[in-house]
Amino acid sequence: MTSIQIAGGENDFQLVRHLTVRGDQFEIGKALAREARTRSGWAPRPGDQTVNRARMAWFERFWPQHHERLDGVAAAFDLDPDRDDLVLDGLNALPAGSGCSALWCPPSAATDGHGRIARNYDFFTLTTSEIMMGQAAVPGELPMASRPYVITTVPDEGLASTVITMNELDGCMDGVNEAGLAVVLLIADVRNAAPPESFDLRVGLSSVQLPRFVLDTCENVEQAKRALLMAKHYDHGMPLHYLIADASGQAFVWESERIIDAGDAPQCVTNHPLHRHPDPMLLPADDESTMDTFGRLRTLHERSKEAPLSAEGLAGALREVAAGADKEWRTTWTSVLDTHDRTLTARFYLGDTPEGGTRFTGEVRFATRPDS
Repeated sequence: MTSIQIAGGENDFQLVRHLTVRGDQFEIGKALAREARTRSGWAPRPGDQTVNRARMAWFERFWPQHHERLDGVAAAFDLDPDRDDLVLDGLNALPAGSGCSALWCPPSAATDGHGRIARNYDFFTLTTSEIMMGQAAVPGELPMASRPYVITTVPDEGLASTVITMNELDGCMDGVNEAGLAVVLLIADVRNAAPPESFDLRVGLSSVQLPRFVLDTCENVEQAKRALLMAKHYDHGMPLHYLIADASGQAFVWESERIIDAGDAPQCVTNHPLHRHPDPMLLPADDESTMDTFGRLRTLHERSKEAPLSAEGLAGALREVAAGADKEWRTTWTSVLDTHDRTLTARFYLGDTPEGGTRFTGEVRFATRPDS
């Protein structure tokens, strides 16, 4: 495994690392566990034995890549992988104690024939204590979004991928695999979002595991639809929806077990249920509880009509709806996932300027197979 600091620093809001991990899934899991232990002191935690046995059986049958990585996590801590009293996943790399916008441009609507998802990952600049518990940050506690990772995994067998994650090394928020399948997650109903009452794990896929599951097991949209319809999945009281697209130009939004097909047109997603508001021209007005979700989608919808869109035009549309220093949250990164080139390009938030603006890194580009 290689670990490189690629953006920001201790005096910036974000410090971003890029991990490249090669080998079989066992070795990948062991390497990620060691990184989580080194960066945050993470360790397996006690869990309900009945639930753990069922979770591991589900992973072994439906997500064997993850199951093999969990064996590697156990090895990193010199544990018996068959122990059922410990939870081996949830590799949080944030030292202990989102509204978003996305636009899919299919190949037919791009100036160069490349399908792309562009997205803003919007999140509060607060700590876990402040967001989840309504308490003051403890001494030394970092903001939740301050230490993101870009992770490239190149398994001996299976699909290579590059992802961005805010904190959990075995999940992700954005990603693309070597088959050209791309996925991003967004809060599905920001008006009714609330901090989860419990983070108890259940059988199936958690919210941030779902994108990684799709990238590990699927090569195209049709496979992703079938896999998600067959999978068990759960959230922690804050439902998400997911924009998924492939190299052929197909795309859909997965929302509360509903499939919303994009057809051959651009698809805009922000933070309200699309199945309740299918027509962008008939969206209601925003209020204090909606974090501009309707206005952001209207803007993206209008920009999508300007097709064909270049890569820069797509990024420009996302800049129009980015959260600035006048908001309670920030666009903590902007990414572009190119399904043709199988690449992920991102720029990261570093902090605010004295003039009331925001500072970002330049664009950094990552391939799913760095040697290809």
